Order: sequence, then structure tokens, then C-alpha cells
Amino acid sequence: MTELGTKVSPGDEVRYNGERIRSERKVYLLLNKPKDYVTTTDDPRERKTVMLLVRNACKERIYPVGRLDRNTTGVLLFTNDGELAKKMTHPSHNKKKIYHVFLEKGLSGSDLKKLAEGITLEDGFIQPDAISYVRPDNKREIGLEIHSGRNRIVRRMFESLGYRVDKLDRVYFGGLTKKNLPRGKWRFLSEKEVNMLKMNAYE
Repeated sequence: MTELGTKVSPGDEVRYNGERIRSERKVYLLLNKPKDYVTTTDDPRERKTVMLLVRNACKERIYPVGRLDRNTTGVLLFTNDGELAKKMTHPSHNKKKIYHVFLEKGLSGSDLKKLAEGITLEDGFIQPDAISYVRPDNKREIGLEIHSGRNRIVRRMFESLGYRVDKLDRVYFGGLTKKNLPRGKWRFLSEKEVNMLKMNAYE
């Protein structure tokens, strides 16, 4: 090939200096993110990044899909599958996320109702898909299901009504959960999970 931008079809064999070039193996990895790690590949302020936790996982160069705030914990996906990552994070796809929210004080029934019906923040209206107390006897722990990927959206929803979020844990993202995965640990996705992700991503 002498032309830039030549397209290669899946069945084509590409060689360079006589050696066959293989496409990089696609890797899909799930981390149960702990607190105090930023979700970037590199941080100019030299804070700990999530890449430290998965640095020995594989030789392929993987990236986090979407973001979790430094102090938000839970389900975080890594991959080198750029197309899937784009689908998972694009606003038009709005993947389902479920959070376990720990508040500094109990959420009143009237404020729970306000949130359920939707509130208007500085960047527009937001309504969760579902919201409820995790246990009826504990008004400080809230389960929240949401599709929006807006910045700090969960914290801002509660802050707008005068509640401080003490702890925020993402327990579900796009069909993945952190079940049986200790905080700070990672695992590769099963073939079944990868197929499910791909199916959901291209819906």
C-alpha cells in the first residue's frame, strides 16, 4: 500500500516487512473502585489514578469507560474496545446506573417524593428512573436508579435539597454488578457478560 487511509476489511491479511500484523486482543475488565482514586489515565496533580489498580492486569492498553468521582466507589469498566466504550458513554445511549447513596442525615418522605417526581438543577430538569429507601428503618440509605451521565448528578440532586452525600457507591452499570468482587479488586468479564454488553450497547 502506498496510499494513506487505505481501508482494511476483516478478511484481509496485512503484512509489514513480511510479518503478519494481528489486531490487538479486545480486553474487558471490571473494577470495584475504592475511594481516593481519580478516573483518568494520568493526573497532572499526581493524585492516585484507577490505572494503578489494574496496571498488571494485561499487556494491552486499557482505559476506564466513563468516570466516577474520586470519592465515588463501585462498578467501573475498563476496555481497549473503543467502539463499545463510545456506545456505553454516549448521552444518546444513557446506560442504566444504580447507586447506593449514604446521606449525612435521614431523607424525609416529602423530599424523597420531590426527587421521585423530578427536580430542576442549574443544568436542567432531572428525574430518576427509580428511588427508594434501601431499608424502611434507615432513611439515610437510598437506592437510586438513573440513566443520566451528567457531571456529579447524584450528589447535586441531594445537595439541592440540603442533604450532604457521605458515601456514594455505584452498584450497577449497563448490566454489570460488583457482586463477589471486593473493593479495590478487578476481574475479567466472562464471555457471556461481554456478549451482553455488546448487545446492550448496540440497541
